[in-house]
Amino acid sequence: MRGLPVRAAGIELFARWTDMWNGELDLVEQIMAPEFVLRYAQPGASDYDYIRDRTAFRIQIARFRDQRPDLRFTPQGSFVVEMDETGTGLVASPYGARFTDSGGSVIDVSGTDILRTTGGFITEVWSVSGGPGGRSFYAAGELEAAHGPRD
Repeated sequence: MRGLPVRAAGIELFARWTDMWNGELDLVEQIMAPEFVLRYAQPGASDYDYIRDRTAFRIQIARFRDQRPDLRFTPQGSFVVEMDETGTGLVASPYGARFTDSGGSVIDVSGTDILRTTGGFITEVWSVSGGPGGRSFYAAGELEAAHGPRD
């Protein structure tokens, strides 16, 4: 992220956050501060309440991925980046998640993540979604039609 314009650095950090949740676990050490706070409001997310370090987070994400191997996260909509040149500030974006349920139906749900950063590392996260029973912010094809290519 060093050398990127501030907005681009924030968007890149959010993309790496999403990649981490998609199974690129080496990113935990690259984007998470040594100590951080997770604030997850979605149903069934209480396991995250007490995670404060990279090792525990990496283990939890691996467990989560084992339970939902086909789940894919992607940023959706617009980014909000309020960060300074040191990588300190906030980055927020809606996201989409797609998975196949036990009946074989493809399910799309959405949420929003807000990342607080210090020195380019994530120090606090607020995450809200409807969980597996939620729904998408966008109908099929609506996101591309409304926003065009991602910024």
